[in-house]
Parts: sequence; structure tokens; C-alpha cells
Amino acid sequence: MALRSVSVAKPSFSVNAISNAYCKPGTMDSPPVKIVSVGDSRLFGTKISTPTIRPMPARTFQTRRMIAVAKVSKGSVPPSFNLKDQDGRLVSLSKFKGKPVVLYFYPADESPGCTKEACAFRDSYEKFKKAGAEVIGISGDSPESHKDFAKKYRLPFTLLSDDGNKLRKEWGVPGDFFGSLPGRETYVIDKKGVVQLVYNNQFQPEKHIDETLNVLQSL
Repeated sequence: MALRSVSVAKPSFSVNAISNAYCKPGTMDSPPVKIVSVGDSRLFGTKISTPTIRPMPARTFQTRRMIAVAKVSKGSVPPSFNLKDQDGRLVSLSKFKGKPVVLYFYPADESPGCTKEACAFRDSYEKFKKAGAEVIGISGDSPESHKDFAKKYRLPFTLLSDDGNKLRKEWGVPGDFFGSLPGRETYVIDKKGVVQLVYNNQFQPEKHIDETLNVLQSL
């Protein structure tokens, strides 16, 4: 049998090249990716495309790192703030320097758990006054909502409006149910402005009062 030779065209292929200069550990820069296409045919010959840049996403990692750094913990000095109270007046954390502060974040006015918690703070308010502490509640509700809430349940302490939950995010207050429900977290800050307690308990709102009073008695 006679054999005959057959010519086979070279296949086209592409190469992704990443510069080593952008692969250093800890760098947040997006490495440029160069796309090189090589083809060979009798009609078109050999062609190399011009380099193109395809940035790799880094936003997610930057955001998570920022949240972790901003987390307020025991022994830290929390960021100050300027928020409106139930009467529309601006209140800053620095205003209470020199006295203990019990600051609690709660999900929303009029919700069952938040009403229980607010009324529990109200019923123990004389104990907080005796300890020389200021009680402050914070949620994303408007000053008008806070005013109605405080009037309805005769709340003797300050409620602050955290518009857009910006302070909650800045302090790193964790949410519940995969972030769908704002967290219920209480902080005790001493006279020097240092956090002495971070207590999180969504489902036992009244227990926040016992925990904070125990810490205040030890200051």
C-alpha cells in the first residue's frame, strides 16, 4: 500500500501572562493580565494581539478588612459620634466623658424584644443613676419615632437616631440571621472612655441590664 504525507495546520492558542511584580504577598493591587493570541494559517499568517488589562476584583477583601479593623472591643476607645436624640438635638459621645456610659444598639422601636429591653432599662434606671452612669439607646429609627417610643413607654433616657445605621457599621455591631436583622449589642464605657463590656444577646433582651449593672458595680 502506498503511503502519502498529510499536512496538519497548527492550532490557534492563547496565553494568559501575569507579571510577578504584582504577585507579592499582602499587595492589594490588581495584577494586569496580558492576553496573547497566536494563530497560523495560509490565509491570515501569524498574529499577536495588543495587551489588554483585566483587573482582578479586590473590593470584597478591602471591605472585610475595614470592618474587622473598625470593630469596637473590650479595652478599646470607641469612635465618637454626633447623632440626633428624640428631641432633634445633636449629641456626641464626648459629652459624657468623665462618667460611665451604657450604650446599647437595638434593632427597632416598637418591636417586641426592643420594647422589653427599653422597659427593663427604664425599670432599673435608678440603679444606673446611683452608679453615676448615662444610658443611651441607639437604632436606625428617626428622632420622631424615638420621641413617640419614649413617650409611650415613659423612657427617661436618651435615644439616638443612627441614620442609615452608619455608626452601627463603624462600630462593627454584628447582625443576626445572616445580617438580615440588626444586632442587639450593649457597651459599657468607663469614665476614661475605655470599653469595659461588649455584650451581644438578641433573644434575651432583659439580660443586657443584669450584665451591665454587674460591670458598673466593679468599676
